[in-house]
Amino acid sequence: MALSPQLALLYQEVLYTIRHRLGKPQPQHIADTQELCAYVQKAFGMDAEEHRTIMQQVQELESPIFCLKATVKEAKGILGKDVSGFSDPYCLLGIESKSQELAHPDSKRRLKAVVKDLIPEDQIHRTQIISQTLNPVWDETFILEFEDMETASFYLDMWDSDTVESVRHKLGELTDLHGLKRIFKDARKDKGQDDFLGNVVLRLKDLHCWDDRWYQLEPRTETYPNRGQCHLQFLLTHKKRATTCSRTQPSYTVHRHLLQQLVSHEILQHQAGSTSWDGELSPHASTVLYLHATQKDLSDFHQVMAQWLAYSKLYQSLEFNSSCLLHQITSIEYQWVQERLRPEQKAELAESFQSLLTYGVSLIRRYRIIFPLSVTRSTERLQSLLRVLVQMCKMKAFRELCTVSPELPRMVSEALKSGTTEWFHMKKQHLQPMSMEENSKALAKLLLEVIGDLQQCQKIWNKFFIRWGLEAPCHHHVLGEAGFSIHRDGPLALSDFHQWFKEAVPQWLQKAYSIALERAQRAVQMDQLTPFGEHNKHSTSTVDLSTCYAQIVKTWQQLNWPDPEEAFMIMVKLVEDMCKIALMYCRLIKERAEALSLCEQNEGEAANRLCIVVNNIKQLRLLILKLPLQLDWAQLERRTGAVIGQQQIQHTLHHQLDSTVCCLDREVQDVVQALATKLEAGIARHIQELSASNNAQDPEDSILPLMKFLESELQYLNEHLVQENFKSLLALLWHHTLAVLTAAAGPQVPSVQHCRKLHCALKSLELCFHAEGCGLPLETLHSTDFQSLESRLALCSSTSRRLIQKYFSNRIQEQLGISSEKYGAVTIKALYRPSEQKLRVEVLNAANLIPLDSNGSSDPFVQLTLEPRHEFPEVVARCTQCKRNELHPLFDEAFEFLIPSEKCHQDGACLLLTVFDYDTLGANDLEGEAFFPLCHVPGLDADEDQADMGWVPQTRLPLIHPKPGGDEILRLLECRKGDKEAQAFVKLRKQRAKQSKETA
Repeated sequence: MALSPQLALLYQEVLYTIRHRLGKPQPQHIADTQELCAYVQKAFGMDAEEHRTIMQQVQELESPIFCLKATVKEAKGILGKDVSGFSDPYCLLGIESKSQELAHPDSKRRLKAVVKDLIPEDQIHRTQIISQTLNPVWDETFILEFEDMETASFYLDMWDSDTVESVRHKLGELTDLHGLKRIFKDARKDKGQDDFLGNVVLRLKDLHCWDDRWYQLEPRTETYPNRGQCHLQFLLTHKKRATTCSRTQPSYTVHRHLLQQLVSHEILQHQAGSTSWDGELSPHASTVLYLHATQKDLSDFHQVMAQWLAYSKLYQSLEFNSSCLLHQITSIEYQWVQERLRPEQKAELAESFQSLLTYGVSLIRRYRIIFPLSVTRSTERLQSLLRVLVQMCKMKAFRELCTVSPELPRMVSEALKSGTTEWFHMKKQHLQPMSMEENSKALAKLLLEVIGDLQQCQKIWNKFFIRWGLEAPCHHHVLGEAGFSIHRDGPLALSDFHQWFKEAVPQWLQKAYSIALERAQRAVQMDQLTPFGEHNKHSTSTVDLSTCYAQIVKTWQQLNWPDPEEAFMIMVKLVEDMCKIALMYCRLIKERAEALSLCEQNEGEAANRLCIVVNNIKQLRLLILKLPLQLDWAQLERRTGAVIGQQQIQHTLHHQLDSTVCCLDREVQDVVQALATKLEAGIARHIQELSASNNAQDPEDSILPLMKFLESELQYLNEHLVQENFKSLLALLWHHTLAVLTAAAGPQVPSVQHCRKLHCALKSLELCFHAEGCGLPLETLHSTDFQSLESRLALCSSTSRRLIQKYFSNRIQEQLGISSEKYGAVTIKALYRPSEQKLRVEVLNAANLIPLDSNGSSDPFVQLTLEPRHEFPEVVARCTQCKRNELHPLFDEAFEFLIPSEKCHQDGACLLLTVFDYDTLGANDLEGEAFFPLCHVPGLDADEDQADMGWVPQTRLPLIHPKPGGDEILRLLECRKGDKEAQAFVKLRKQRAKQSKETA
């Protein structure tokens, strides 16, 4: 199929949009460009060759001019530089994009530079001067062009405008001593020189396509670090796009065509899967449309208009639920200002209204065929269509643009009459009699059809039409044509007095929202973040917020709006506003806590305020969860059950509420994290003081300040936080405490006394955080990090002799885990005689030894020692005879050692068998060593001596070598320079390691 030129140009437009996307992706959008290209290729039905051709065209097109649409909204809490205590602020802003150095805003030299020193004068924009204020409001928008997103940075400087004034005039404004100092300072500077108030520096690559937030004004010096905040709004857009659509068509029209193409694809995808499209776009479609709208700088109102035009047109060709049009109707109704539209756009919107109205009435005229009762959900579809038509005709936009259109009730009444007549004649044509007898039967059958249809209307259809103030289907004219007459009462008149106030409802809702918002803001500004009352854990602002919500609930109850459809729309607006107030309150109360903490510089008070913030947000969460009951959603659902589906109620009201509750939960977690950060500083300070304390001091005494601080803080937090948040805080603090203790232990080998202090602190902290089961569970406390740190500190705290015992225990365990005999093996028999306190060892043989001599053989002998040496100081080493030129020597020699039995049960006690290759000229070579634990010697736990060694089994021990990378215990012992025993042991083991390396 040949590709239409219009579709090719639109495809070029969307590829151009994806190729030149700006800003960080929103979390809900698709970040992968290739994935977006694959989606639009499928949505436009392009084959691979067509896609490559158009993509090549797009790559050859000139890039657009990248623009940052920056709106300087307002500032608050700025410095007062004039003698009056106020300032005359204005802003200078621009983009610096030529220097690579500027891509790194951590550079202090660049941050301290001002706009006029960095940016050419013709590229600097300036706001108006706002006189004598510390909270200026500008609301000015500037278009700033840039070339490279990666290196460009946005600069904003705020200055206090100083004009040349007489000393007499300045003295007249003098209010305090600070003002007098200011006069003297002004006298020393140049006349008319402006004062620096602060700046904001942002990398463009860190911005989203659209950002709106408060930014901290940064100082050039540390004299006044807190300089207030500036409210900025950013939008990344294009200018001079090179695509044909952008050059020849209005942005609004192009966006509508793109929207129509993608939505039709979404609908067809759902139909292919045998599901009905619910109006929700996929993340891919949402991303593409969002990018196109932001790059073309389309307003929210024009985007909604484009959606209405696209959806209403598609509804007339593709089958989907007409309720998808209700969102656009509501949005246009609340944002409608006729002056926003050009004449051609008004005509286009009016034509869409007329087209949908005509199409909808045509469906109603044939409702028996279009909405048959034999098909499921037919009644819901008709009801949804009636609702859309009624709401559309009630819109201010419809009434203002479609002035000559007949009223909907009359159009529906005429359509139902003509439709019923057409249906009757169709039925009549199907019953063409051939004789008088057949004529009677045909007439009887026709009357039964009419009566059956009349009964269906009375039972099912009539209530739908009457509910919307429309005339129900009538049959009197067809019954008259069939030879009958029917008496019919007229419909009852409705009391539409509430319509008098309908025009004022949107303005009233907006006014109520504004008042509640201002009251919440004032409540936060007055809140000192201290508990309100003796038994309360939250502060005064939550009481004011609760009062605001209660007034909104009471107003809703008193309003009792009669129209169920309009009542639902009012409810949606109220819930949306109350949720917005809740989220705004979270932001303000956190900022209030931060501001109060900066004034006092007290860590304890800052932590206490954060507890209040957590409790306030929790209280607010309870208020939000009570709204369904207080606003009586159940009754609203019953009232609107016939016109609004349960799914839509769930999607609007419940989804909005659940989303807000999730946001509040995240805010609580953020504040808990901030609270943990405040306490982490105190914990880190005490651990640092513990590390620096005198090593001669008892460890129990050294950790007392840390434990007193922690117990005091945790006791307060446990009393002032709910258990769930307290446990979350404990988990964060425990993780941080482990990290600080690990850092205090250091990567190097610490001293014994230092490790004992840290080990004592770790065990005490474990008990404190567990709190006898009231705190963190043991499985949370005993994490991998804890076990690793506890093992290391316990090891470093041990005495040298205990470390030597641990070393031999580790070697025994290492030998038990060896399955191969890489260096050979030695076979022995051992027996302990309790009566004589003698250990008898028979060295039987060795096998599979490594040839260490040049002749391909070895001269092996075995050295027997009892280890650790400090446990057996009087036992000398014993050796077997040397066997010449043997790799499988047979020794068959016996040795006896006089040792008490209790020594054999000591940790690490073992018989060390070292196999050497005898060397006449040089040092003996190491074949390997084996460790036989003395606690496993047969006869050790017997009450009486065994007769002989004949019953003792042979033990085959694999030979092993020292670890090539060294051993942690040896490193610890080596650092203990004043311990001769430790140094001697390390020297011996190093010699063994050296022999092992030479053997290898």
